[in-house]
Amino acid sequence: MGHGQGMILGIGTDMTSIARIDGALEKHGARFVTRCFSTEESEKIEKSAEMTPQLRAASYAKRWAAKEACAKALGLGIRNDIYLKDIAVANNPDGRPQLALSGGAKDRLTAITPGGMTARIDVSLTDEAGMALAFVVISAEAAK
Repeated sequence: MGHGQGMILGIGTDMTSIARIDGALEKHGARFVTRCFSTEESEKIEKSAEMTPQLRAASYAKRWAAKEACAKALGLGIRNDIYLKDIAVANNPDGRPQLALSGGAKDRLTAITPGGMTARIDVSLTDEAGMALAFVVISAEAAK
């Protein structure tokens, strides 16, 4: 491994039906949101001025897909003490999505990151034709 190069620790992708998430929002409402999404995630969606019901469902679906994709990149999926709420989608200052890990997800990230290296998580989100898609790459780079 040369200077400044990283290594990929995991890759995950997930495709989620926006209608399925919309159905869960309709049927379970706040219970579904609080079980699966962080307070910061739901506040960002619910407090957005231009939020329509379609945009709301797509926003939750993209975040759901990101959680699933990240869990796959961690090598476990949603099980083994990794919960959906442990993986939260936030936006960095320039508006790009980023993932914040806590609980079992953070523990797993620490466990797969080689000593002397820092983990980095990149996420890409999109939605089209009723589907939300997320792609996650977890890499490690030399600790600064």
